[in-house]
Amino acid sequence: MSFSKKKKVIMTTKPSKKLETFVNPKPERDYIILMDCPEFTCLCPMTGQPDFGHIKIEYVPDQACLELKSVKLYLWSYRNEGAFHEAVTNKILDDLVAVCQPRKMTVTADYFIRGGIRTVVTATHEKKDL
Repeated sequence: MSFSKKKKVIMTTKPSKKLETFVNPKPERDYIILMDCPEFTCLCPMTGQPDFGHIKIEYVPDQACLELKSVKLYLWSYRNEGAFHEAVTNKILDDLVAVCQPRKMTVTADYFIRGGIRTVVTATHEKKDL
């Protein structure tokens, strides 16, 4: 009887705050991009316990679109950070808007029930015409 050795799993990607974009293929048209991230995790800044949530990012791009893998790694970077739900939701919106300058963007964070309370935070940005 032979036993095989367990292979060591090597992570090829790591959490990152670096967000990347690509050129919008149809900048003359308004269209909606929805990113649905049901496995968001951050830490409660009061207890250090994990908070689990469902993040939805909906936006109308202008000149740039968000690159999906960079968004995944960005959201993953919150796993070991303590943040109140309201603060982290607004920080996500601010960071995404800063990198891609969308015409409109909404981030909705639906956090799982904790202590009998469910929290849903929605933050919106809309480009102002000058």
